[in-house]
Amino acid sequence: MLNQNYSKAGRRKTAIARVRTSEGEGRILINDRTIDDYFMGLERHKKTVLKPLEIWSGSKGYDFYINVRGGGNSGQAGAISHGLARTLLKLNADLKPA
Repeated sequence: MLNQNYSKAGRRKTAIARVRTSEGEGRILINDRTIDDYFMGLERHKKTVLKPLEIWSGSKGYDFYINVRGGGNSGQAGAISHGLARTLLKLNADLKPA
């Protein structure tokens, strides 16, 4: 694992998500809440958010802290997904073809 923290932004519609990483246990906190608490049963939005993490099994060794603003649930889920994808590319450049 790398001993570096990364921060990237993702955007969709009018939503902006800022994703910070640190070494950890695979936690995802969105605006200081868990993904289940944040999207409260909207499974399709949770799937959208988690899509980039399915590509790389090494992501389990990192915690993701996300601040998201603007837009609705769908736009925020897309912005978070975009930010996670950009962060994963910083962590492992070999993922670019995927």
